[in-house]
Amino acid sequence: MIIGKMIDSLSVGQTAQFAKTVAETDIYLYAGITGDFNPAHVNEDYARGTFFKTRIAHGMLTAGFISAVIANQLPGPGTIYLKQDLNFLAPVRIGDTITARVEVVEIFMDKNKVKLKTTCINQENHFVLSGEALVSPPKAPKR
Repeated sequence: MIIGKMIDSLSVGQTAQFAKTVAETDIYLYAGITGDFNPAHVNEDYARGTFFKTRIAHGMLTAGFISAVIANQLPGPGTIYLKQDLNFLAPVRIGDTITARVEVVEIFMDKNKVKLKTTCINQENHFVLSGEALVSPPKAPKR
């Protein structure tokens, strides 16, 4: 069984990241799964009349890339999400490549909790999302 990093193996400044190019299919699948059919995401005619002039990805779809980093890399499998604060800074458009990054900023050994700086940038190195997460990494298996 693969488990993530235990709290005693983490250090402030440690980072991990994940990149994905957002496809039109991703937006429709996310809409179908969540029920969020906001026309800003799924209707090009409507979206042309908005501030963004085209469809944009759901903000929470982009935030999901942070979840992927936390679940798969840092701290990794078995980590429990406790809190996430998000600031949506710029739109994500179809075809944008988004890199989600997490960085360990504080470790609470006694509570088995870790504070992470969370960001997403696009292919032009513009921040599209920033925030902070609180997670509980997996505990060492009992022997």
